[in-house]
Amino acid sequence: MDLLQEFDSSGPAVESPLNPSCKLHNNDSPLLDNPTLYKHLVGKLNYLTHTRPDLSFSVLILSQFMQSPWLDHYTAALRVLQYLRVDPAQRILLYVDLSFDLLAFCDADWASCKDTRRSVSGFYITLGEALISWKSKKQTFVSLSSGKADYRSM
Repeated sequence: MDLLQEFDSSGPAVESPLNPSCKLHNNDSPLLDNPTLYKHLVGKLNYLTHTRPDLSFSVLILSQFMQSPWLDHYTAALRVLQYLRVDPAQRILLYVDLSFDLLAFCDADWASCKDTRRSVSGFYITLGEALISWKSKKQTFVSLSSGKADYRSM
């Protein structure tokens, strides 16, 4: 994949796009000397989310720091590239299916943003076996409980 070569992602492949124990926020590490590099990388990852729904949440988190990216943010973006090494050709496949069952799933990560305490909602919709829509978005308000965050994600 050209993206892996462009950003010299030579580290080992990882099983998840973001480190589950790492919560990114501002003022964690030194500012990047060249923020354009970070913006370029996150922009390319954002383009990939059109065919890789597994990257949507990660790119949403990384996009929050486009104005002033820190070293930790760039390191997290490089981890997404390491995740792409697992299956770089992964894509959405549409199967011939006689089932027209429409299923929708949603979830929320309550107060996941350390800076604003806003929750992140996500959903995906399938028709038969085909994924037809997905989204990951930060909620516009602060939910006071995980139940309210989940309810608002619907």
